[in-house]
Amino acid sequence: MKALILAAGYATRLYPLTKEYPKPLLEVGKRPIINYIVDKLEALDDIDEIIVVTNSKFISKFKNWLKHLDSSKRISLVDDLTKSLSDRRGAIGDMNFAINKRRLKDDLIVLGGDNLFNTGLKKFFSFVKGNNNPVIGVYNIKDRRQAKKYGVIKLDKDNRVVDFKEKPEKPASSLVAMCLYYFPKEKLRLVGEYFKSKANKRDATGFYIDWLSKKAAVYGFVFDGFWYDIGDYKFYRQAKQRLMRKQRPA
Repeated sequence: MKALILAAGYATRLYPLTKEYPKPLLEVGKRPIINYIVDKLEALDDIDEIIVVTNSKFISKFKNWLKHLDSSKRISLVDDLTKSLSDRRGAIGDMNFAINKRRLKDDLIVLGGDNLFNTGLKKFFSFVKGNNNPVIGVYNIKDRRQAKKYGVIKLDKDNRVVDFKEKPEKPASSLVAMCLYYFPKEKLRLVGEYFKSKANKRDATGFYIDWLSKKAAVYGFVFDGFWYDIGDYKFYRQAKQRLMRKQRPA
């Protein structure tokens, strides 16, 4: 099994912090955000490689990060060959690019490089292991008004996704997608199928999940603990404050 970390965005909402520096390498609790993701993947024995897809503008920063990273996993970088917001591929475009570039044929876990959460991945992995259906990480934000900012999910009693809407005006639930996905190898071809249609939106991964849920059974795994989608200064500050409190001596 392979893991793919999406780290090729340009994070304009965090300018000027991210104007010349990639968001996944911003520090929270004195460590880059991406290190927390790598830690969780380290605990999964079945993952034999972690692939980080970034861009031409920031790949040198990731090469430097990788040089100083202590990891038992093989970690490789993929440059998506974009240099600015105007030519970015979007999250789905980067997934498709990395799958084709590396000719991936294994089961795949995909994570957003700006997602910070404290629950491990072992229960998620147990849920997806041997599953021939895609699975998405889900978090109960417990506030439907706040849910409007995310991809909103409705699950049935078997945890199958029965409704998915990207940033809906009237959310059907307070369950939101975390940018954490499992795709069995048999379903990887569907990323390319989606990408070929120019009518489909290629930025937020939620648009793909909405499309995918109409093509195949998609399931949701609900995470406990805390989760931050570090998209702007507000959530970046909250994440730093939480991690600082955690590291403070009792």
